[in-house]
Amino acid sequence: MSLQYCRLAPGHPFHGAYHDTEYGFPSRTDAVLFERLALEINQAGLSWLTVLKKRDAFNAAFRGFDIDTVAAFGARDVKRLLNDAGIIRNRLKVDAVIENAKRLQKIRDSHGSFAAWLDAHHPMPKEKWVKLFRETFKFTGGEIVGEFLMSLGYLKGAHVPSCPVYQRLEAVPPPWLKPRAGK
Repeated sequence: MSLQYCRLAPGHPFHGAYHDTEYGFPSRTDAVLFERLALEINQAGLSWLTVLKKRDAFNAAFRGFDIDTVAAFGARDVKRLLNDAGIIRNRLKVDAVIENAKRLQKIRDSHGSFAAWLDAHHPMPKEKWVKLFRETFKFTGGEIVGEFLMSLGYLKGAHVPSCPVYQRLEAVPPPWLKPRAGK
């Protein structure tokens, strides 16, 4: 997506800020990582623009993507979400986000945070990431996993070298650019 996205996004009312300040940049915050995973799941079969337009509604509906809050969602919350026209009302996707919150609680118990879990497995080729995510989470195929990891800098490719954001990204640097001792 990077070459096309780096051409399309700058100055766009929805893509612009995401491209310039988030896409490809690492985060250590569980709520941010959980949000990104949930948004990638909800994007499946739809455009990223649709998801970005609904992002604020997703944050409200899923209570800021607080893992413990979402993990505690019950039948009333599922009904509320499926009736919320502000989000993507797909039962499989709603159920996956809630179940993944429960699985993230276990990851947090074993690794301290979602970011620490990602770091513990980095670096890996995309195929191994996809296998790991399919074993760990619900509703995570190759495109979802690839975009999730690229969006957080675990996989290369969010920006092309000629994109002005690329230089800022190199200064951070994202995990794919960091040397890993012992691996």
